[in-house]
Formats: sequence, structure tokens, C-alpha cells
Amino acid sequence: MSTSTGAFPRPRPAHGHVTQARILISEWVKLRTVRSTFFTLVAATIAMIGLGPLFANVTAGRWPDLTAAERAAYEPAALSLIGYYLAQLAVGVLGVLVITAEYSTGMIRATLTSVPRRLPVLWAKAAVYGTVVFVLMTAASLAAFLVSQDLLKPTGIGVSLGDPGVARVVLGNGLYLTMLGLLSVGIGALIRNTAGGTTTVFGLLLVVPEVVKTLPASWADSIGKYLPNNAGRAVATLDPGPASPAPWAGFAVLCLYAAVALAAAAVVLKRRDA
Repeated sequence: MSTSTGAFPRPRPAHGHVTQARILISEWVKLRTVRSTFFTLVAATIAMIGLGPLFANVTAGRWPDLTAAERAAYEPAALSLIGYYLAQLAVGVLGVLVITAEYSTGMIRATLTSVPRRLPVLWAKAAVYGTVVFVLMTAASLAAFLVSQDLLKPTGIGVSLGDPGVARVVLGNGLYLTMLGLLSVGIGALIRNTAGGTTTVFGLLLVVPEVVKTLPASWADSIGKYLPNNAGRAVATLDPGPASPAPWAGFAVLCLYAAVALAAAAVVLKRRDA
């Protein structure tokens, strides 16, 4: 009795191995297809592009009535980027959600089953989210700056990207928001809970700086300038002043915060069950 091999087709070989490039593509698909991503990034963009020109327009209208001291207090580049106050909250929340959303739905088990080594998933999430935030927030910062400076022309205090330090301020705003987003991804991966992660991010940005201000002045000055937001904002400030670190040194401090959070998240991801 003979058997026909044609009746039982041979299984096809697997189409390649799990690679970092394929994980990146997977994480990009996840990020862009989640509805909360769209609305949160739209909110951050509206805050960046809308608030700076709004404040610039109000300032231009009030300019003839301001005193010399009030006029001297205005820094046109910083005024145009004032939307970062709200944008940083949106970026922080979404950074946490990038990873905690999978834990809340249980989808993280399928993800880690597909990528048993686990760490490539964390690196891919951080890389994809960081790239999206940098591109979007840098473009929004540039748009806010250009529109705001056009509105400030009647006041005579407008600046251009060619002025010393101004290009660094605009680019630095995008860099600050990017690293803040990566810090939030690390916090989300550590805590694995959306409410806990967002509370921690808000605490770092809003609560801890206020608590530090209640300390004796010498302590407050020494500690405050190394907090994530204070240090990171130095790169997006034309003249940080003696109470703040130098622009790129301050940004390096924020990068260190993000690196520590992601490294701790990597350790936890390897050791804990999903």
C-alpha cells in the first residue's frame, strides 16, 4: 500500500525570527491604532500651538499700557512656548498609558509570549513613543514660536530663530517633552497601573516642586534645580539663571532620570510575571 505525500502538504517554514525591527513595527501599529493616543496627542498639540499665540496676542494688545518694569519681565521666546505647561501633562499621561494599557487589558501576556526575551518590547515602546513625541512636539513648538513672534512684532520685542540661543530654546522644548515622555514610559512599566503611574508623573511635575519650596531656602535652591522638570526646562530657557543648571547640563539630568526609570523598568520586566 502506498501513501501519497500530495494529500498531506508539508508545513511551511516560519517566516523569519522575531527581530527588533518587527517589534518596532508592531508597537507603532499599536500606538497609532489606539483612540486615546490620537486624542491625547491632539490635546498636547493644541496646547502647544494654541496657548503661546494666545498669550502673545494678549501681550501685544496690552503692551501700550504696561510699565517699563512689566515690559522688561517678558521673554518672547518663553512666552511663545508657554503651552508646554499643559502639553507636558498630556505627554506624561500617554507615556504611562503606552505600557499600562496592555497590563489593564491583559494583552501584555500575548505580547511577551510573542517576544519571550521581553526587553525588546520595552525598548521598542520607548523608541516609538519617543520618536512620535519628538517629531510632533518639535513641530508644534516651531509653529507656536513663529506665530507668536509674528503677533509680537508691534511690541518690538519679537525674536527670530537666528538670534543667539533661540533655536536651542525651540528645539529644547521638543527635547524636554520627549525625555519627559520616556520618563513616563519607564514609570508606567515600573508601576504597571494607569492610575498609579499618572499620579506618580503628576506628583513629580506638580507636587514635589511645591513641597521642595517649603524647605529652607538653601535646601530648596540646591534640590529644586535638579528636579526633572526644573533641570529639563533649562535647555528650553534662553537664560536659565544662576539658580538653574546650564542648559545642556540640565537636559542631561532629565536624561539621567529617564534612563534610570527605564533601566529599573527593564529589571522589573525581566523578574516579574506578566
